[in-house]
Amino acid sequence: MSITMDVDGDDYKPADDFSTTNDYEESPPQRPSSDGRDSVAPTALSPPPPPDSSAQTPAPVPQPKPDTPYRPNYKAHLMLSGHSRSIASVKFSPDGSMLASCAADKLVKLWDSETGDIIHTFEGHTEGVSDVAWSSNGDFLASASDDKTVRLWSMEDYTERKVLYGHTNFVFCVNFSPSSTLLASGGFDESVRVWDVSQGKTLKALPAHSDPVTAVTFNHDGTLIASCSMDGLIRIWDTESGQCLKTLADDDNPICSHIKFTPNSVFILASTQDSTIRLWKAQTSKCVKTYTGHSNRTYCISTDFAPGRKHIVSGSEDMKVYIWDLQTREIVQVLEGHRDVVLAVASHPTRPMIASAAMEKDLTIRIWIDQPMNGA
Repeated sequence: MSITMDVDGDDYKPADDFSTTNDYEESPPQRPSSDGRDSVAPTALSPPPPPDSSAQTPAPVPQPKPDTPYRPNYKAHLMLSGHSRSIASVKFSPDGSMLASCAADKLVKLWDSETGDIIHTFEGHTEGVSDVAWSSNGDFLASASDDKTVRLWSMEDYTERKVLYGHTNFVFCVNFSPSSTLLASGGFDESVRVWDVSQGKTLKALPAHSDPVTAVTFNHDGTLIASCSMDGLIRIWDTESGQCLKTLADDDNPICSHIKFTPNSVFILASTQDSTIRLWKAQTSKCVKTYTGHSNRTYCISTDFAPGRKHIVSGSEDMKVYIWDLQTREIVQVLEGHRDVVLAVASHPTRPMIASAAMEKDLTIRIWIDQPMNGA
């Protein structure tokens, strides 16, 4: 089943959502012939009419070139080193000027995405850090840690502004709402917590899953929260009421590692530990596309829409980064260079740039830039 994706509108849908009826134009009335006889409408068996020598031959109309899918050509651009333990997450700032990373070394680092220079290292967590997230205005960075806290860091003066207490086990994932007034987090206590950012207090604690929560995310207007878990379920929650509106699950129930709403919130991209990425239509609870070819059986590996949102990008346990065509599901590029499992990937918000990060035997963050072939 194919879908057409329009990142700015609500019209990327499965093909069966489109009308299949054919439209026909009404034939124009026949004019009398020049010799006074009525013209007879041609049929499929009629011989072609003789050429009209008085008519001027029209200039040939240039035919458009076939619309071939764009194939990216990402090349290694920068290699960033600084973490001393496995890197769990990388995220570009909303304006793309900075890249945040976190690792099992208890640190959160801030990098210049253009030069690769380190800007600041945030210290404060007492255990490894599993996730980072930017506020939509870029003023704050949130981090989730095995020390059972979420910490908020100010980008104005690079200080720790708040420590959010409430989880009773490792905090594994975190994300801001689009308005940056709310924060959602999930972890090994199997709950999703919704926080008031300004107060630093829990608004809701949702008994979300029966296993650790691996990812949380808001939809485009903040009215919905989606969560996924090692229990294999994706759940969609009403932000205001905390009510569970829908549960998405595959028959085989593989561990779900990571989820992300598409820009118009119609679909959810989900990475699962059966070496598959699925695109779910939230409203119908149907999986409309699957992407395979990478390796993911053990670790929670993130996935994202590559810049331009016509491709999907993911890390892999075979030390590579995979890029698929969103529509055809074909692998269009494999990026090699890391020397360990690639856990984290992130796409630049405005430029054709991807960041990836790997585990213990590598410990690097790599920046890749798309260099179109043949000037395409």
